[in-house]
Amino acid sequence: MSGSQVPTIRSCVAALLVLAGIAMGREAITLRLVATGALIVLLLWPEALAGPSFQLSFAAVTALVALLDHPRIAAFAARREEGAVLRWGRALATLLLSGLVIEAALAPIALFHFHKSGLYGAAANIVAIPLTTFVIMPLEALALLLDMAGIGAPVWWLVSQALALLLWIAHRVADAPGAVAMLPTMAWGAFALMVVGGLWLALWRTPLRRWGAVPLAAGALWAIVSPAPDLLITGDGRHVALVLGDGRVALLRERTGDYMRGVLSEAAGVDGEPLPFDALMQVRCSADLCTAQMNRGGRRWRILATRSPYLVEWRRMVRACATADIAISERRLPRGCNPRWLKIDRPMLARTGGLAIDLDRARIDGVAAHVGAHPWSVFRR
Repeated sequence: MSGSQVPTIRSCVAALLVLAGIAMGREAITLRLVATGALIVLLLWPEALAGPSFQLSFAAVTALVALLDHPRIAAFAARREEGAVLRWGRALATLLLSGLVIEAALAPIALFHFHKSGLYGAAANIVAIPLTTFVIMPLEALALLLDMAGIGAPVWWLVSQALALLLWIAHRVADAPGAVAMLPTMAWGAFALMVVGGLWLALWRTPLRRWGAVPLAAGALWAIVSPAPDLLITGDGRHVALVLGDGRVALLRERTGDYMRGVLSEAAGVDGEPLPFDALMQVRCSADLCTAQMNRGGRRWRILATRSPYLVEWRRMVRACATADIAISERRLPRGCNPRWLKIDRPMLARTGGLAIDLDRARIDGVAAHVGAHPWSVFRR
């Protein structure tokens, strides 16, 4: 019914192993449980390792189990004879600490794949998790039971109200000032350092685990100081984004869809509505061509981009290319188009995929370079 997604398979395997552990009188919630679930998923779907679903799911569970397995945390969270106020306070403190650790574990993965991460999830979960566990799920089970007699409608109404409350909490938290951290495209090395550091902290049980903070901090610092690209080009060449450096992004096509607008803004690490090229003083556009100027790396860059599917008169196109440092088009540019530095058209994008260009360092980063020369790669060599 769920489509056998990675988190579902992980949950199913974990539930079965927990039941088996309880039946055998063994400790059920351990990192061995997480490792077994990951092994089963990777045996069946090895490609899942590179996907955010696998990484987010197992990172959250690994961080939670490692936290609660720590002797001091386990001693703090253990049940004891005490008053109701202290008991509930201890439970809420454990829930908040667990949420903070999970947020910290998921942040590098979310920033790497989606360029943004929530900051207030741990606080929201203090209400959202008990609401889901003790109200929504029991009401749904009761409603399904009553549906066998055809009298589940009133309970389903209660479920709808509880879900509406849950969504209200989610929207309020998401809309709060500073609720989302944005980061431009993260370097693979920075991500790898944070993953290694996080695993080191989670898997070791001796004082050696503290050394995991070193690569974790180094990767985080690398990611923070990494500059945003100045120019983004999609793999089909249709969409071009200028990253202005003042928290704004300008798009070549004014009618760019919401999905592509979001993708380009997130890749630039910008949380705001993109501008059209025509709104910028340093850009000149006609129905077919746009030219933009950017001052980067101690020089002025002149960028030429086609913005319509119609062919431009050959001599006009050749003259425009000759005055540009970078020429960009969704179609094949003529042989006479020779920009001073880079010619980006359909044949080149078929080899490189989408591009992110850092003009300060004259560096080009393409999707194909990260995919690699594998048989399943869609990029032509």
